[in-house]
Amino acid sequence: MSTQTYRPLYQRPKSLSPVRNSYCPGCHHGIIHRLLAELIDELQIQERSVIVAPVGCSVLAYNFFEIDAIQAAHGRAPAVATGIKRVHPEMVVITYQGDGDLAAIGTAEIVHAANRGERITTVFVNNANFGMTGGQMAPTTLIGQKTETTPEGRDPLRNGFPIRVAEMIASLTGPVYVARVAVYTPPLVAKARNSMKKALLAQIEGRGFGFVEILSTCPTNWGLTPVQATKWLEENMVPYYPLAEFVGGPQT
Repeated sequence: MSTQTYRPLYQRPKSLSPVRNSYCPGCHHGIIHRLLAELIDELQIQERSVIVAPVGCSVLAYNFFEIDAIQAAHGRAPAVATGIKRVHPEMVVITYQGDGDLAAIGTAEIVHAANRGERITTVFVNNANFGMTGGQMAPTTLIGQKTETTPEGRDPLRNGFPIRVAEMIASLTGPVYVARVAVYTPPLVAKARNSMKKALLAQIEGRGFGFVEILSTCPTNWGLTPVQATKWLEENMVPYYPLAEFVGGPQT
């Protein structure tokens, strides 16, 4: 009888709570949560990390991570994170925000936090609509995209143009790392993990503000299956929101 022992190669990160999440099937929040938890473990920052989540699909993030967490008012996560970091500079402070939150009511908060170079890390999930409240148009909704508030498709003459948030943040002086990634294929997941790590290290090393935009599906509000939603993201979102490192690329 063999006495060989086996070591598990793939298991739940310590920083990820052993609970069922509340996200819709096919949504990418679950993948992003796992990547963030893996990095918290790898960087050995679990005991000094705090996540700030405002109103949106991630409003219950405090249930899913084994770290300190605070819920902020809608759009105000960067302001809350700034306060925490300035009072407790030893903490690793992460805001986890959606596009309806960060790019709409929270635009001023994120722009000024980034411009000040606050030593925090922002994970920005862009699924091109207000996910939690039923699929209304967001600042990131694409031209022609149908939502609950644009049933005939977004019209730039009436609704303006979709905001490329990563590029806007990258135009400021304060950020030291800005990237846009996606997680719909294994290679892209690996790249997303690397970008999130760079953003966290920018804070841990005291260099400044890190920002990672992550394109995500929203099958429920898009009215598509998870497979169809992934294809729609690849064919429609990626051309408008190109995947790239805009600030602090290979040299970091």
